[in-house]
Amino acid sequence: MDVASVLELLQSNTDLILTIGSAFVAVMSAVIARGETRRQRKLQTERLRQSIDAASLDWGNAAIDSLARCAMFARTRHLQANDGAFLANKANMLVVLSTLVDRGRMFFPNLNPDKKGAEKEGAYRGHRPPILDALMWTYHEMEAITREGGPGSEDSAAYIDECRRLLVSELQAYLDPRRKDEVVERYDDQTGENRSDAIAKSQALKSKLETRRPGFKFGAEAPAASTRLQ
Repeated sequence: MDVASVLELLQSNTDLILTIGSAFVAVMSAVIARGETRRQRKLQTERLRQSIDAASLDWGNAAIDSLARCAMFARTRHLQANDGAFLANKANMLVVLSTLVDRGRMFFPNLNPDKKGAEKEGAYRGHRPPILDALMWTYHEMEAITREGGPGSEDSAAYIDECRRLLVSELQAYLDPRRKDEVVERYDDQTGENRSDAIAKSQALKSKLETRRPGFKFGAEAPAASTRLQ
C-alpha cells in the first residue's frame, strides 16, 4: 500500500481514529487519576498514623513519667513531712494514674468487647489491654501504700518498676515503625505470641499484687482517687 492509499484510508476513517484516540486518552487519564488517588490516600493514611503516633507518644511519656514518680514516692514515703502531706501527694498521684488509664483508652481499646461486660458503657466492655493494666496495678499498689510501710511495702518501688517496664515494652511495640498493619488496627492485630506474652506478664503482676496485699479489694476500674481516700 503506497503513501497515497494510507492517507486516503486515514482521511476516510478520521472519525474512527479520533474516537479511538479519545478513548485511549480517557483510559490513560483514568489510570493516572487512579494512581494519584492511591498516592493521596497513602499520604493521608501516613499523616493520620503520624498524628496518632504523636498523640499516643505524648500519652506514653506522661504515663512513664507518672510511674517513675510513683516509684520514687514509694521509696521516699517515710520522708514525707507528715501524714497530711503524704495523703495529699498520694491522692494527686492516684488521680493522675486514674485519668491516664481513661486517656489511654483512646489509643488502646479493651480487647474482646463482645465477650465481657455487656452491661457496661462501650469503652469499658471487654478486657483491658496489658499496657493499661500496668497503670491499674500501680494504682492499686499506690492505694495500699501507707506512710509507715506495712507488709509488702518494702519493695513497692520495685513492683512499680516492673509495671513500668511492661508499659514501656507495650508502647514500644505499638509505635514500632516497622509495623505494617492498618493505623487503627495496629494494637488489635498484634501477633498472638506477643499479646499472649504480654497478657501473661500482666496476670503475673496481678497475682503478685494480690499476694502482696492480701485482703485488699481491687476493683476492675479505678474510681476517682479523691473518693477512695476520704
